[in-house]
Amino acid sequence: MNILGIECSTEVLSVAVFANGEIHERVADAGCRHGDVLLPLISSVLGEVGINKIELSAVAFGCGPGAFTGVRMAVAAAQGIAYGIGIPALPISSLTALAQEGFDRGAAPPLLALLDARMGELYAGFFEVDGEGLVYPSAAQILVTPEELQLPGDDVWCALGPGYRAHQHSLQGRFGYRIDSLGRMSYPQASTLVRLAARDLRQGLGVAAHLAQPVYLRDKVAQTERERGVVRRGV
Repeated sequence: MNILGIECSTEVLSVAVFANGEIHERVADAGCRHGDVLLPLISSVLGEVGINKIELSAVAFGCGPGAFTGVRMAVAAAQGIAYGIGIPALPISSLTALAQEGFDRGAAPPLLALLDARMGELYAGFFEVDGEGLVYPSAAQILVTPEELQLPGDDVWCALGPGYRAHQHSLQGRFGYRIDSLGRMSYPQASTLVRLAARDLRQGLGVAAHLAQPVYLRDKVAQTERERGVVRRGV
């Protein structure tokens, strides 16, 4: 089983290959320059492992939610590779990859994965961990403001990710002891994404290349001027 993983939903771009029971990863803090480094990074990690694209069993990608441009780039790259060599694509939620990364670094479940959705909003996902040490969602992922976010049950949730960093003060003020944190920054990573993808591939959850789609949660990329309350003067 050889799986290529691509994760571009945040400013941290990562590419990984799961082959022969080992994971090899390349990471670049590329900011807005994902397009400049993605293909060279893919070639680099495949070269390190010593396999060609035609030897891949599947290509996994972070399908979002996250930065629109990055998510679209991951989808397009996965579609191109999967279609070109006739292998399945494996869409993996970027929130799930974030939760797995946090758990692997010592976060105690239940896990609250948070990505910054901008415009004062959060992408939020709620996760537990199975007997194999892999995370799974315990509720649907959502787009909310920090003021709208609700924590299920009465557990103490370990919050992870750039969304928590962006709204930490507000969330701690609202939830008090029910919000804990790992104490270090976590991002969705291709190395965790390919582990989750291996589980999905064994379960037959791959899709044809043309069915690989992004998950945005937000219907529109940007608010209109009317929605933002902008008044254009002198027009």
